[in-house]
Parts: sequence; structure tokens; C-alpha cells
Amino acid sequence: MVKIPLIGMTPAELEVVAEEAGLRKFAARQMARRLYVGRVKSVSEMTELPLKAREWIGERYCVGLEEPRMESRSSDGTVKYLFETRTPRVNYIAGDGRGIDVEAVYIPDRDRATLCVSSQAGCRMGCRFCMTGRQGFHGSLTAAGILNQVLSVPGSENLTNIVFMGMGEPMDNVDEVMRAIEVLTAPWGLAWSPKRITVSSIGKLDTLRRLLDGTRVHVAISVHSPFAEERAGLMPVERAFPVDKVMEVMRGMDFAHQRRLSAEYIMWRGLNDDRRHADALARLLRGTDCRVNLIRFHAIDGFEGKPSDQHTMEAFRDRLNELGVTATIRASRGEDIEAACGMLAGKKDGEADS
Repeated sequence: MVKIPLIGMTPAELEVVAEEAGLRKFAARQMARRLYVGRVKSVSEMTELPLKAREWIGERYCVGLEEPRMESRSSDGTVKYLFETRTPRVNYIAGDGRGIDVEAVYIPDRDRATLCVSSQAGCRMGCRFCMTGRQGFHGSLTAAGILNQVLSVPGSENLTNIVFMGMGEPMDNVDEVMRAIEVLTAPWGLAWSPKRITVSSIGKLDTLRRLLDGTRVHVAISVHSPFAEERAGLMPVERAFPVDKVMEVMRGMDFAHQRRLSAEYIMWRGLNDDRRHADALARLLRGTDCRVNLIRFHAIDGFEGKPSDQHTMEAFRDRLNELGVTATIRASRGEDIEAACGMLAGKKDGEADS
């Protein structure tokens, strides 16, 4: 019998498990504390529960933590972890019963320790410049699969920030992403401030509104071009979710109380890195109080674009700042281990691209 993971469950759901095991409802709070604060690895470690109940639960449920199977270390300190997911924590696409692999990236930076987590294996969005998107879609992780990345990386108790910028489009898996955020931020869970969490999206408005209304996490929108046809050539989803419409919605949202909205902007030489693009980007973002993260492109096979040089990126940043838009150049991390932006593909070392 395949066991059901307990991580990702709310106290109300744990109450059902407790009652099934013949326990009083208050045992659910004990279980939640052991799962999310004590970070137990097995049901047998929940010693507050009677032995008979632990045995009954252990026959049907598991904690659901699985350590990463592989890791790659960059010269800059970044670490990429490969998780082989073989349990029902994955919602498989129709006809695909195999396990799937996802990657998470640990990024140390002085007093910050950020984990970039995946919400899917592969991606449906089809962005031409992204290695994850080029591999197609293989499945969506449940909250347990997402939280396993957070709880199972070495030194997880020292993490300061989480970014949903790994494999997949988080808003294509919004129910499980929001469930994971609930566990991360709830008093009965990890009790993190939502200001420590950033969710990136291409601007999938139908579900992005739910995230904005239901959480207080930071939001990052992948823009990459202020011009519709040009963006559509890079990101086919522009036709379904035009970036100007996305920014209209952002203007109507409350980003007070230190909640932050940012725009992700990968820069390609001669494509989107001139003054005309900077001016158009400033117009697009007007009225949103949105800051811009400029990102150097990391070359992948099958895409002809070349990265902008540092001088051009600095000139672009300075022009945005002149126009009243806060812009910074994001430091590139982990490129030598294919852990940088757009490079995650869930590959084992030595495995070729399909």
C-alpha cells in the first residue's frame, strides 16, 4: 500500500488522521508541531502519541520527507539539489506513470540564505529561452512535494528566504502552491513572515488574482519585453495573458505593508536592451510602484539569443532609474552548474537533454 504523506496537511486534515487512529482532536496540533517545528522524519518519532496510534498511522501514512538524491556545487557557493519524486506527491499528466525529477537551488549571500523551489516538473508555458520550458510538462507537485524541498535540503533550518522561481509556473499549480505557502506562514506551521517568500509568474491572471487576494507574499512578474509582439515571440503566453493587462491588474492591487511587486527582465543583446525598450518598460510599469530586476541571459541549446554586456545593462538600469523606476542588476549565480535563471531541467549529471 502506498502511504500518504503528512507534510502539507493542515490541522483540520490532521484531525481526521487523529480520529481515524482513535485519538482526540488535540492530537492533530501535536502532530503539526512535530511535522513543522520538530521536523521529524518518521511517524515513530511522534512520541507524544500512544504507541498503538503511531503504529496505526505509520501503516497508512508517512511523514513524506525525502533527501535530495544528488547535489552540484558552484564555485560561487550556490548548490543545486536534485529530488527524485516517486510517490503520489506528484500529480502525473495523463498516461504518464513514471516518477519525475525536480531541482531546488540554495543561494547563500552574506546574511541571507535563499532557496529557489520548483512547483512543477517541466512547464507548460513554452518560453523559448528557458530550459525548463523546452523540456515540456511532466507533472505538478503537491504541497508535500514543494515543502519537501524546503524541509529536506541540508541546513534548511537556516533558510531566510524562499522564491518560487524554480521549475514550473507556480500559477499553473496555484492550489498546491498556496497550500505550501499556508504551511510556511501559519502559526501552526513554520510561522514565516510572508515577506520572506516571493512567487514568480508569467502573469497567469486567472490564478494570479487568487494568490494576490489570498496571501501577502511578494510577487514577481516575468516581463522580458514591453512590446506585445516581441514578448509573444519569446513567451507564447503573451497572447493569453498580455503583459499590459497584467500590469492593469497590478495597479489595482494593494502592495502596501512592505509587500513588493517586481518585474523580471532578462536582457538579450540587440533584442530588448536599448533605450527604446527602457522607455517603453517605464511606461508599462507606470503607477505600479514596481521595481525591476535586470537578469543576464544564460545561454541554452536551441535558443539563438546572446546576453547583453555589462555596460549595456548598466546603461539600461540607469535610464530606468532616471525615469523613476527602481532597477537593479541581479547577480548571476550558479551558471557553472546549470543552476542559474532559466537553466533548471531536472537532469542527473551526465544526462543529455531530450
